[in-house]
Amino acid sequence: MRRGMGLWPRSLLARAMVVLLIGLVAAQVGGLYLHVIDRGDLNRLGQARDVAARVMAVYRAVVMNTPDGGRAALLRAIELPPGTQAALLEAPPAELLPAPLTLVRLIQADLTLSPVPYHLRPHDVVVLGSLYDRLVEVGLALPDHGWLAVTVRVPAPEFWHSPLDFGLFLGLTALAAVLFLIVARRLIAPITALTHAAEALGRDVDAPPLPEGGAREAAAAAAAFNRMAERIRRFVQDRTFLLTAIGHDLRTPITRLKLRAEFLEDDEMRRKILADLDEMEAMVAATLAFGRDAAASERTSTLDLVALIRTVLDEAADAAPEAAERLTYAGPERLPITARPIALKRALGNVIANAVKYGGGAAVRLHPPQGGMVEIEIEDHGPGLPEADIERMFQPFQRLEASRNRATGGSGLGLPIARNIFRAHGGDVTLANRPAGGLRASISLPV
Repeated sequence: MRRGMGLWPRSLLARAMVVLLIGLVAAQVGGLYLHVIDRGDLNRLGQARDVAARVMAVYRAVVMNTPDGGRAALLRAIELPPGTQAALLEAPPAELLPAPLTLVRLIQADLTLSPVPYHLRPHDVVVLGSLYDRLVEVGLALPDHGWLAVTVRVPAPEFWHSPLDFGLFLGLTALAAVLFLIVARRLIAPITALTHAAEALGRDVDAPPLPEGGAREAAAAAAAFNRMAERIRRFVQDRTFLLTAIGHDLRTPITRLKLRAEFLEDDEMRRKILADLDEMEAMVAATLAFGRDAAASERTSTLDLVALIRTVLDEAADAAPEAAERLTYAGPERLPITARPIALKRALGNVIANAVKYGGGAAVRLHPPQGGMVEIEIEDHGPGLPEADIERMFQPFQRLEASRNRATGGSGLGLPIARNIFRAHGGDVTLANRPAGGLRASISLPV
């Protein structure tokens, strides 16, 4: 079923235009067909009268004031209209098939109206041929004796009064197509605006609301979307406030426990308890930082991504001098983008810090922009991660004991914070094991 729909456009605007154009073409073809039928009837009526006029013109010239012996010479002398032939016969013509009754009646009616004296009119008329065959032969019985056979070749019918008619037909069709396009675009515009608003809400929960103007249905959809966005904002704010409140309230009992641990006489037990409390305090601090990042409202500005990456690498080298030689950069010398500088620096710093801490270094490669997006690859030479646990590393407080244990520090919030920041910018970050060993973080950002 899907294979049969391969030619059907996926865009709603294109589908609407296809349906409207098919309807327009069908209506125009139907109207054209009716025009051709009506025009054909008028053409045949005019051609029948033209045949009758030609026949009677020849008949009058033959019978009016022309003796019987001079008729043959007269036919040879007169100049007949183009496509008309006349001959004197002893019997009625019979070479062609009898004409349709409608054509016979039309010609007989026109012959009756001809200005020929009654005593000279033909007492019998034979009509052969057809307008469809474009050849009509009319036999008229002469007043004394013999027959006059007049053959008329009928020209092909013209369905257009002038060449401008067809041009006007095409012009009206094109005008209707343009009007259809304008109307279809206006009808699709609210859906496009809703798509952009949903995309903006996915990047920034505080994105501006969708205008609620336009048609009643579009306004209702925009209002429903704005209500949904407001509920999402309240949910995120409540979650953030709850997270930061819990983290803040835990500081007091942790401090109290540290003071009580100092009174323990067992030095080994005191050292272990204080170490656990320090770890808990570090986790609380990371939780508060995560909550503050979710509530951040830093303005975007234009910055040089290359300079920002070099700054993060320099700070990582200062923090880990033993890994300074394994901190490298490859890519363009300058690349301006629009982003939140502090948040983006923090996200890059978290990813590079993980590479230095667990992989012994970070090789940063910046690719030129393609399709409005720029890609950053950060590689390390560490042990990597099991494939089943790669995506889990972006969940808060997730760490693998085999390669990321508590002895190395950290609370499992670095990568979740980084992903939230990258996605808020309209990009993303993914992890993958390198074939040669180590881990590769692929970061995408809009230019």
